[in-house]
Amino acid sequence: MKIIFILLISILVFTTPLLSAPVDVTPQPPITDPVLPTEKGPIFQVPSDKDAPSPGAAELKVVHHQDLNKKILISLIVASTLLAGILLLLSCFWIYRLKTRKKSDEKSHQKAEPAKGLSWGPIMAKFPSLRSVGRKGLVAVIEYQSLVAATNNFQEQTALGEGRLGCVYKAQFNNDIQAAVKRFRGGEQDAEKEFENEVDLLSKFQHQNIILLLGYCIHANAQFLVYEMMQNGSLEFQLHGPTRGSALSWHLRMKIALDVARGLEYLHERCNPPVIHRDLKSSNVLLDSNFNAKLSDFGLAIAGWNLNKSNVKLSGTLGYVAPEYLLDGKLTDKSDVYAFGIILLELLMGKRPVEKLAGAQCQSIVTWQAMPQLTDRSKLPTIVDPVIRNGMDLKHLYQVAAVAVLCVQPEPSYRPLITDVLHSFIPLVPIELGGSLRVVDSAVYINA
Repeated sequence: MKIIFILLISILVFTTPLLSAPVDVTPQPPITDPVLPTEKGPIFQVPSDKDAPSPGAAELKVVHHQDLNKKILISLIVASTLLAGILLLLSCFWIYRLKTRKKSDEKSHQKAEPAKGLSWGPIMAKFPSLRSVGRKGLVAVIEYQSLVAATNNFQEQTALGEGRLGCVYKAQFNNDIQAAVKRFRGGEQDAEKEFENEVDLLSKFQHQNIILLLGYCIHANAQFLVYEMMQNGSLEFQLHGPTRGSALSWHLRMKIALDVARGLEYLHERCNPPVIHRDLKSSNVLLDSNFNAKLSDFGLAIAGWNLNKSNVKLSGTLGYVAPEYLLDGKLTDKSDVYAFGIILLELLMGKRPVEKLAGAQCQSIVTWQAMPQLTDRSKLPTIVDPVIRNGMDLKHLYQVAAVAVLCVQPEPSYRPLITDVLHSFIPLVPIELGGSLRVVDSAVYINA
């Protein structure tokens, strides 16, 4: 529109002189009253020198009306032709621009990432059947038949584990691309809500310690989430499975604790609004081939602070739920800090948060074991997991135990912020594992 306006102004500027050019006619002097014949003067008088016209006076020329109309008509024809030509050029240019923009939009749509801020385009290109749709950011929609083929029709031998609302399967796509497919149980209202919540949140996250969502699928009454493959399974499996933590050295355990703290710090401090995980536990801490830890299962996660029973349904896993949330329904970022403290105790002691005793009795890692002995330096080494007992720095052990004690305090205000926890772990992790510790500085460290 701005271009058209400028062109119209230009036309008016160039055509106005044609329409308003001065006609070669000078105004005639006003006609004075004729001299009436008198008795004393003759009817005609010869002009004298005084009445003669001055040498510089313009000569009067009379132009016929026919010539004037012809000039005006020619000006109008020229202006109309020029305007029509310009409008035709503008129309052609506008059509060309629309076609170019349409092609550009199609190319950008094809190259769009599946999730806002996520960079897995090379992986996405290797999947046999993918298409992208807009849904609060671009999230890949994977066809159901592709999941069936990749999981061998969800056979039991491809199952990686089972959770509250479904089972996780190992998927093998074309070109040797592996992924984990979480299948939600159909028909359950809670499952549908958690599915939608997880897609909504994970499509916005971008962090090295948050699980990467590759896509999702909805088929009939079933929903599926497709994650990046985590080759070493969950922290729970590594600590309490068949290997009983033998693959996790002291430094690897400190690295895992640091990774979990970094993931929580991203949720609490860098997301807007802040996010509370609400179901942090060792089974939701996944480990890749290099034992990098990533947080998963955001179905219960909530964006915002200071929630209570009136607007939040009580959820979580026994042993990891903070006392104030369990008793009063008060949910804050300190609830996640409490769960982090429980994971830290698992890493130190190699025991589950709640262990069954004889009969129906249960024993809490916090009440019966951790709190009475963590603050006693003479007893502390005796409750450490035997796998790491001979490969740790005692000074570092005391520091980690002090952090764990603070994190599991019954009073939320006594617990530290996850940012403070993060900074306390960086000096305990070797440089090659993401910290700042030089192993030679560790005087008591043995058997790395």
